[in-house]
Amino acid sequence: MRVCEMNWMQLEAYLQRDDRAVIPLGSTEQHGYLSLCVDNILPERLAVEVAEPLGVPVFPTLNYGITPYFAAYPGSVSLRVETYLRVLRDILDSLARSGFRRLLLVNGHGGNSPAQGLVAEWTAEHPDCQVLFHNWWNAPRTWQEVQRLDPVASHASWMENFPWTRLAGVALPDTQKPMTDLDRLRLLAPARLRETLGDGNYGGLYQRPDEDMQALWNAAVQETRDLLQHGWLPQPEAAARERA
Repeated sequence: MRVCEMNWMQLEAYLQRDDRAVIPLGSTEQHGYLSLCVDNILPERLAVEVAEPLGVPVFPTLNYGITPYFAAYPGSVSLRVETYLRVLRDILDSLARSGFRRLLLVNGHGGNSPAQGLVAEWTAEHPDCQVLFHNWWNAPRTWQEVQRLDPVASHASWMENFPWTRLAGVALPDTQKPMTDLDRLRLLAPARLRETLGDGNYGGLYQRPDEDMQALWNAAVQETRDLLQHGWLPQPEAAARERA
């Protein structure tokens, strides 16, 4: 159900029977020994796996986010907060004009959190629409699975190291990195942050067995699919039909 594999006529036909859509939100930034596009790869793949059985279209990932703190790492691209929010508002406006009324934003990057405020503002201005902002990696059931597997986990550690985010020919350290003091890290300018953080892993093992990663992935897929399927308030017309 990727919209890149649909034409406008097929999408118009879909809107005659459903008004849901999924938009992955990502970021292009350093992830230690992993791909610079981890935060794009994971929410897009998750969105497709979640939406396909339900027949809900998935729009292209917003591949750039808010990541100014990684500016000293080559390849990290950051949008200004005001730019990001303007882009996201335009996306929501466009989809609402097309007829979408229930939008799930699958977010793959913590720095995009200002979007949550925008979502609240936008939905207040569009009372006929619902928007769910979903941080897939720390949603309750998914985070519970992370904690069950290994509570020492964070950015660029094992918890983001899936077969589809690794790079061919890149060897990872066989150690557990001490967890970084995140409160202190947030106070540092980009150059000092890189000096302090080093390879980019915030803390934890660099890799865990694939069966652990599949268990984590399965939890994330199921939790997100439940949200897409059941996370909405009754629509006014549906509620009226039920009362009748």
